[in-house]
Amino acid sequence: MKQTLPSYASLLPGIFLCVAVTGLASLLQIVEQDVAGQAYLEALVLAILLGVAIRTAWRPGALWSPGIRFSGKFLLEVAVVLLGASVSARTVLALGPKLLLGIMVVVAVSICTSYLVCRLLKLPQRMSILVACGNSICGNSAIAAVAPVIGADGDDIASSIAFTAVLGVIVVLLLPLLVPVLLLSLTQYGVLAGLTVYAVPQVLAATLPIGALSNQVGTVVKLVRVLMLGPVVLVISLLTAGLREAESTQKSKFPKLSQMVPWFIAGFLAILLIRSLGWIPTPIIAPIKYIAGLLTTISMAALGLGVDVRVVAKAGGRVTAAVTISLIILGIISFGLIKIMRIA
Repeated sequence: MKQTLPSYASLLPGIFLCVAVTGLASLLQIVEQDVAGQAYLEALVLAILLGVAIRTAWRPGALWSPGIRFSGKFLLEVAVVLLGASVSARTVLALGPKLLLGIMVVVAVSICTSYLVCRLLKLPQRMSILVACGNSICGNSAIAAVAPVIGADGDDIASSIAFTAVLGVIVVLLLPLLVPVLLLSLTQYGVLAGLTVYAVPQVLAATLPIGALSNQVGTVVKLVRVLMLGPVVLVISLLTAGLREAESTQKSKFPKLSQMVPWFIAGFLAILLIRSLGWIPTPIIAPIKYIAGLLTTISMAALGLGVDVRVVAKAGGRVTAAVTISLIILGIISFGLIKIMRIA
């Protein structure tokens, strides 16, 4: 107990900071509604912006970092698990076999085109693979899973993850602005968000301000996209045997099962199944969704507090161009799928 309590206590300052940023974001949303008649920027987005602004002006030290990391990772993963209560199996089946196949095609095409772009910009082969998989599947999780398979070194991993963090925030902030520009319906936007946003938790931040239907569709589409990580890792492991053999210090050729199927994805599926079976009482579904939304906003504040916009300048122009172009290509492919399949 003596060793455990200080560990928990060390989380409190950072969690309190994230909660304070969330409170300020919620207050600003109320002010928006009073002044403008509606909230053009939801608390979720405001929490990210405030966090980034604070992080740019002040770097949280050792006192704050543990709680910020805890809020940005664990609380967000808990929110994803709870979100399973708002999605039923009917929603998944409603996507239809064509869309499920389309998601797989988008991921495969995106990986190939992203890798080609990276190689044309003369990025190293291992970094090219990391960027392609990170952009096309699920950001950091994909990078972490693929890295040991190809024997990637620390610099390649750090650079790839740094861009995932920065661009992940940018996508969450900018993607909702495409709704009026592209005249997207709630379902169309959900599909677009599910196919382009890096992480499952970030889908919440990108879709909740638009609508519940977008949130449900986006989450399910993203879930299918994440579940492709296992097959992709298997294929890459077969195609890159030479890279693994060249990395003599690599101890493990394959990632752990928890890297390919994170615990919160399994939890989301379990809660979704329980909801589909009717075992969750209807009166408590709304409170669960509220708690999930609140935890998500707190986590978005943590995400903002953990993003240093200056890392982009330090990583180099070619990496910046490669990641950005790959992300744009993914967006174009995803929008093309929506139009080809005539998703209403």
